[in-house]
Amino acid sequence: MNEADARRVILVRALESSPTPGTPWKDSDTAWASRAAAEVVGEDADAERFLARRAQLAVERLGDRDRQFLRLGEGHDWRPWVTSVVVAVAFGLGILMDASGPVRYVNLLAFPLLGLILWNLLIYLLLLAHGLSSPFRQTPRRQGPFARLMARLGGALQEGSGAIDSPSQRFRADWALASARLTGLRVGCTLHLAAASFALGAILALYVRGLVLDFQAGWESTFLDPEQVHQALSMVLGPASLLAEIPIPDAMHLATLRLPESSGENAANWIHLIALTLLLSIVLPRLLLAALAGLAAGHLHRHFPLPLGEAYFQRLQRSFEGRAAHTHLLPYSYTLSPQATLRLHEALQKTFGPQASLGVAPCTRFGDEDKLSADLLPDPPSALTLMLFSLSATPETENHGCFVESIIKRLPAGAPLAVVLEEGAFLSRFASQPERLEERRRAWTRLLEKYPLAVGCLNLETGTADETALALASLLDQQAHLEKSR
Repeated sequence: MNEADARRVILVRALESSPTPGTPWKDSDTAWASRAAAEVVGEDADAERFLARRAQLAVERLGDRDRQFLRLGEGHDWRPWVTSVVVAVAFGLGILMDASGPVRYVNLLAFPLLGLILWNLLIYLLLLAHGLSSPFRQTPRRQGPFARLMARLGGALQEGSGAIDSPSQRFRADWALASARLTGLRVGCTLHLAAASFALGAILALYVRGLVLDFQAGWESTFLDPEQVHQALSMVLGPASLLAEIPIPDAMHLATLRLPESSGENAANWIHLIALTLLLSIVLPRLLLAALAGLAAGHLHRHFPLPLGEAYFQRLQRSFEGRAAHTHLLPYSYTLSPQATLRLHEALQKTFGPQASLGVAPCTRFGDEDKLSADLLPDPPSALTLMLFSLSATPETENHGCFVESIIKRLPAGAPLAVVLEEGAFLSRFASQPERLEERRRAWTRLLEKYPLAVGCLNLETGTADETALALASLLDQQAHLEKSR
């Protein structure tokens, strides 16, 4: 799936996952899009092709009703001309930077471009540190203000900080998150090209001014002697000296260039060494980094990854493949009312499709977690297993925790498993005391945070099926994220 397809898929997901009054997308449109896409791609198509075609048909249908959604679906996340403008401006600034230095004098220990070299070396170290730390980072690194400005100039959607109360706002937030890596690569490629262009501008200015002006080279220092200056220059300009076969003068010769006792010497060879050092330390590495970022961005543009493990995509895939999703509920010391069970079943059908089924195991009594029956879990495992606890119960490690551990051990590795905390009964008793609700939620969180499980608080007893479906979808997305991060 390419970037354009993924953008449309996420737009349609925002419409179908955030139903609001007045939205030009109805349940009948959802069914039509799935049916029409299945007819077009055929039953042998893979899930990504089905999702891409479904989103394309949906956006076309939406465009006839609201041009805003068509513009969102067919928009682009990067303006190519931005890169050209930024590179050209950087080249011009590079020319001006050299002009800001001494007019006819090259200080070998503090030439104007030395700071530019050191700055780029620092950037390389930061990039290396970022690359080494990425596998261990739990959250994506936030871009700096300049990178965010570049992304905005390039046309990338920015995730807002306000409340999300419409499908278009949901899409902007979702797409900004989904395309963050691709946007970062494009911004990185542009910045690397700009840095190389800046250095090339400085090199060009250095040679052009050298054609019409008589540059002299020398050095001055309060603390360094000629031998130390020779070592410093060998370290900075040594690679360029070897490549250009222009030897760096020894300490005795450098002593004759010390200012103000000397007027220096012709700076031609020093200019060659400085220019070649800029090429080696800035231009070539930056062009290489730009090429790598560009190749990676191109690959992501052609093969855009979507979180197909999320509940929304799983439901569409099951519908397309004609598979039914079976959910198995494991109540512990709590029995749902018949109405709540029907409401949960309806929410599962909204989440997984109309063929979704719900199986409810016999309730495990408090204290019986050590003697669970052999047929408590189905064989083979369900598409999803939910452990049900009542939020009204005080969490106990030796009871509730033991039950969780027993179920985890019995299920095959990788089998989807999550925890539902039914809070309807608790809310009915303490509706006027929200602090009690938060306190009890924190107590359950402390108990369950040691397990690799998604945990959701659902109001199954008094909530609506739509509210339950939204909370269940959030729980399943959390569970899919945990599975991906393992």
